[in-house]
Amino acid sequence: MTIADVKTILNARLVCGEVLDTQVHNACGSDMMSDVLAFVKEQSVLLSGLVNTQVVRTADMMDMVCIVFVRGKEPTAEMIALAQERGIVLLTTPLRMFTACGLLYQNGLNGGDAV
Repeated sequence: MTIADVKTILNARLVCGEVLDTQVHNACGSDMMSDVLAFVKEQSVLLSGLVNTQVVRTADMMDMVCIVFVRGKEPTAEMIALAQERGIVLLTTPLRMFTACGLLYQNGLNGGDAV
């Protein structure tokens, strides 16, 4: 699956990023960045309803290529600038986290191992 596929499946809007043909194989959904840092391994997409720069910094530390903000959340200008600097695609979807994760899983995106 590509980031463009994620965008289509989630009826998401592109906030920033240019490389939508990047392949993604795993995702995680969390509003707790400490859990992402502690338990997430080799995930390429992060779904979150948390809107602050820590989300972008965490995704960058974990080598994630895309962040999807759920529940229609909008990233700040500071977050967008940081994501652009780090080469991370930002999307926003009106869907709730549970629904967004379910749709991605249903369409073949795995959650990977938590440990």
